[in-house]
Amino acid sequence: MCTSVHHVEMSIVAGEPTAPIAAAPTPWAESPGAADQAATAPWAESPGAAAQAATGPLAGVPDVAPVGTVGVGVITPYDFALDRELWRWVPDSVTLHLTRTPYAPLPVSLEQATVVGDPAIVTRCTQDLITVRPAVVAYACTSGSFIQRRAGERALAASMVAAGAPRAVTTSGALVEALQHLGVSRVALATPYDELISQGLSAFVEEAGVRVTAMRHLGLEGRIWTVPYAVTVEIVRRCFTSDCDAVFISCTNLPTYDLIAPLEAELGVPVLTANQVTLWAALRAVGVRAVGPDQRLLSRSADQSPMTEPPFPQGPPATAPQGVAP
Repeated sequence: MCTSVHHVEMSIVAGEPTAPIAAAPTPWAESPGAADQAATAPWAESPGAAAQAATGPLAGVPDVAPVGTVGVGVITPYDFALDRELWRWVPDSVTLHLTRTPYAPLPVSLEQATVVGDPAIVTRCTQDLITVRPAVVAYACTSGSFIQRRAGERALAASMVAAGAPRAVTTSGALVEALQHLGVSRVALATPYDELISQGLSAFVEEAGVRVTAMRHLGLEGRIWTVPYAVTVEIVRRCFTSDCDAVFISCTNLPTYDLIAPLEAELGVPVLTANQVTLWAALRAVGVRAVGPDQRLLSRSADQSPMTEPPFPQGPPATAPQGVAP
């Protein structure tokens, strides 16, 4: 069974992007006797409670907890470590509900991608999430969603909808959506994977009608979240070609948020990353704009209302990996 973590706080979309949605109806609004039940709830027993709260130490506390009005379910692989980075793309009106696939004792490999991208497993994870009624569910794993090519990615999104997700996106599908949104026909790829998995990404992108101008990979088998920013910058510079329209940095477990705008300024083309396109597509599907200062993908989303970025501080630097593949 999937392990869920609910906080207060890619892409075949089932249907077209919609207008901003209202909060899902609460369970107590569904029953004819809801008002009577609310009147007898424990917090309704004291007539002076509201007055005391308004004048006492709790005077500044809102009546309703700020849990967000739009829920986004996120399914990640069991080894995902970048929960905090995902939050940096969402406005205060959005709550993320994360769940992980079951643990498997595997290195980052073709086999692992196949296991975490198994539609049966993703279906169970989706069922775990729909209890909290997310407006959209995102499968946040690049390799797990591209490993079976375009048909497999579509089947994965369809399995999420069949399991109860109102809308579904995957990271690899979100990449295709973002490339189309920006009018990209040639892309350079940077990945932390080995050569075999990286070739799978290239094949997926080519099948979507986008030419891959160059690709570089790190050849890592685990702990991808510890890759320092400097290593990621180096591999992006090495994969960049003068004829590419954009660069894509793969893997939702590779930290990228703070690199996007500076790399775009340096290279002069959009720089897309796995977590960025995943959150962008998921929020776009429900009419909400992702936040990210000076990120070209987000600034081109003129069909969505701007939001304010939540103030999440930068975490400590990661430890360098052992070696970089050509």
